[in-house]
Amino acid sequence: MSETFRRLPIGVQSFEKLRSSGFIYVDKTSYIHSLALRGGQYFLSRPRRFGKSLFLSTLKAYWEGKRELFEGLAIAELEKDDEKAFEPYPVFYFDFNGENYQNTPLEDVLDKMLSEWEARYGCKGQGTLSGRFKDLLVAAREKTGKDSVVLVDEYDKPLLEALENNELEEHNKAVFKGFFGTLKSYDEYLQFVFITGVTKFSKVSIFSDLNQLNDITMKEAYANICGITEAELLEAFAPEIEQMAGKLRLGRDECLAALRQMYDGYHFAPYADGVYNPFSLLNAFDAGRLEAYWFATGTPTFLTKQVKKMRLEAVKFTNRTIYASGAVMTDYRFDNPDPIPLLYQTGYLTIFDYDARRQRYVLGFPNDEVKYGFLSSLLPVYTPASTAAQGTDIFTVDEYIETGNIEGVGDIFKALFAGIPYTTDDAPFEHYFQSVIYLVFTLLGRYVHCEVHSSKGRADCIVETPEYVYLFEFKVGKSAREALAQIEAKGYAEKYAADKRKLYKIGVSFDGEKRSLEEWEVVE
Repeated sequence: MSETFRRLPIGVQSFEKLRSSGFIYVDKTSYIHSLALRGGQYFLSRPRRFGKSLFLSTLKAYWEGKRELFEGLAIAELEKDDEKAFEPYPVFYFDFNGENYQNTPLEDVLDKMLSEWEARYGCKGQGTLSGRFKDLLVAAREKTGKDSVVLVDEYDKPLLEALENNELEEHNKAVFKGFFGTLKSYDEYLQFVFITGVTKFSKVSIFSDLNQLNDITMKEAYANICGITEAELLEAFAPEIEQMAGKLRLGRDECLAALRQMYDGYHFAPYADGVYNPFSLLNAFDAGRLEAYWFATGTPTFLTKQVKKMRLEAVKFTNRTIYASGAVMTDYRFDNPDPIPLLYQTGYLTIFDYDARRQRYVLGFPNDEVKYGFLSSLLPVYTPASTAAQGTDIFTVDEYIETGNIEGVGDIFKALFAGIPYTTDDAPFEHYFQSVIYLVFTLLGRYVHCEVHSSKGRADCIVETPEYVYLFEFKVGKSAREALAQIEAKGYAEKYAADKRKLYKIGVSFDGEKRSLEEWEVVE
């Protein structure tokens, strides 16, 4: 089968460039029609690289009256009988991407934007930043006879970059408080406002002062405004699906199932359809491989440290016992150490279920890309000894498991627990023990059949490969022989009596006071 070349919009955030250069476009313009028809001021939170900038660029093209870019799209049909459709308005587009706010002051970025617009509208550019913005809104009305459209892309980037710098954080919050208050005091000069970000920081004036903002982040009508639904995937990328199936040597349905498992699963409202991560999906089609494209663009170091600091049980990420209210999920406070709101807003957790009676959301990983990427980042936070350079990484564990090198596996576990930091104010050893065991075997489960159990009826962990079966029993404060005795007493090995694979029974003893693996005994 010959490949059909089509331009995938990887990294393309300009709607005008996308449409004029022949890139594939998943039509989201019906949402623009809906928003423009209602008017008002909106806020939308979505994870990074999820299409927010492209959507805002599409809004910009619409409000600038570039009708030709919308030919053949949903909005052209929806507005064909509207004489005022695509009338141009003055647009002020604040793009906070592309700057390093650790090095560049926020007010310098705002000054540069305002200066360019002041030259266009003949303003003097004197006074405070907020005063200059007010003057621009007035001048735009006088020059065009129309109210202004204000679009703000990634408003929170200067705040996210200051999460661990309290002085810079307070400074940028103060700059925003003075500047964006203009949107409320000069509402009479505004036709439409749309603000995007990854997070919604409560107690930041853009929200506490602008109580007229309509937050559509978790509204079902806008749940699919960014991202790619299954229906959109099948309609827009049929040739790419066929080509990828060929490269992966899978049937079409098998390929779709693999894509779904890896990149689908984001839910932005209680009963909304799931959406695929667009950045990862496009990169997968381009490379012909299922890899962690989105996760690789940013390691959540701050978040993994918060998870450890708050002693959040790692198993909760996959057993669907992380609960939150809507208010908690949509508001993030700098002084709140709970990582759950930021984990949800940044895309590491998503909605799995909703209990309407208790108004409680159930959260978990959206897909395998996020699950294995996040847990891989979390493991070295708990045990810094987990590194490829030292041969204590998951790939080495997998290699030893596959080849029957059970003593090698034991050496890695001893090294991992020897690397656990010890301080008097740190978490108890039991928390580390449970977390590291869970993380190692969950990550290992990506490559071999691996089950971690907590019930008394099954071994703590069972690992199966084509040639070996491993039964692990772990004890804290008891001997390895007691662990092996439990494997025998409970008959954990009986189901493998007729199995031709080689079976290992492994008893492991941990010392809570020494915070170390003390005994590792193996019976074949």
